[in-house]
Amino acid sequence: MKKQRPVNLDLTTISMPVTATASILHRVTGVAMFFALIFVIWAWAVSLSSAEGFALVKEVMTSFIAKFIAWGTITMLLYHLLGGIRHLIMDMGHWEELESGKLSAKITIALWIVLAVLAGVWLWF
Repeated sequence: MKKQRPVNLDLTTISMPVTATASILHRVTGVAMFFALIFVIWAWAVSLSSAEGFALVKEVMTSFIAKFIAWGTITMLLYHLLGGIRHLIMDMGHWEELESGKLSAKITIALWIVLAVLAGVWLWF
C-alpha cells in the first residue's frame, strides 16, 4: 500500500460547507457550555450562601468581563438549542436533502447571530 498521499496542513485553504460549520458549532458550543458552567455554578453557590455573597456576585456581574462571559454563555446556549432543534428535525427525516440541509444550516446560523445581538442589547442596555 502506498503511504504517500497529498496532505494539506494549511487549514486556512480548506473550505467547509455550511452544514459542516453548523454541525461543528453545535459540538463546540456543547463543550464550551460545560466549561461555562464553572462560572455559573460559582455565581449561584456564592449568591445563595449569604447576603454578602449575593452582593459580591451582583458587584462582579456588573463588570464588563462578567457581562462578556454571561453574554458568551447565553449565546452558546442559544446556538446549542437552535442546533439541537435542527438536528432533532433532521433525525425525524426532514431537511436531509442537500439543499434543505444547507438552507436549514444557514437559517440556524443567521437566527443565532440575530439572537446573540439581542442578548447583547438585553445584557448591556
